[in-house]
Amino acid sequence: MLYTGKEAIKKYGTRYNLSKALKNKEIFKLKYGIYSDSDIVDPIIVVSKKHPGAIITMDSAFYYYNLTDVIPTKTYVATSRISNAIKDEKIVQIWTPKEILKVGQEEIIIDNEKVKIYNKERLLVELIRKRNQIPFDYYKEIIHNYRKITEELNMYKIEEYLSLFKNSNNLTQILIREVF
Repeated sequence: MLYTGKEAIKKYGTRYNLSKALKNKEIFKLKYGIYSDSDIVDPIIVVSKKHPGAIITMDSAFYYYNLTDVIPTKTYVATSRISNAIKDEKIVQIWTPKEILKVGQEEIIIDNEKVKIYNKERLLVELIRKRNQIPFDYYKEIIHNYRKITEELNMYKIEEYLSLFKNSNNLTQILIREVF
């Protein structure tokens, strides 16, 4: 289980007791202000706990949904354009307009922790939108895996998400040509 600093102090009663628990390895400090009962925790969970307004996206979400076998070296998150910059070299922050930030967001449970992540449909739209910024082989691998799950995808959601972007007609043509 993950704890914020306040939650960890509440659990152990005082900062002193928390310090003793850290020394005795009853609890582990993962990052500043984030503690866990385990010393090894999925980075997605840690980022979600530390940055509750962030939504897991792109490479991290593709890996979670088994759309790629490339393990991301950084955690990719979408945040509002007006949010503060995340100063962590292991996090890639993607600035998103507030109006579309939560479109396609789902809450999933990983190791008993809630994590905000984009659904497969939103990720497909993001993949198509950012296709020129992604290595070609990586893009093709993910597209190939999307082709395998086309029956699982909700076309109405994809159409809704595409309509939110200025170049939706172009994106739709690319999507039809590459995936369906």
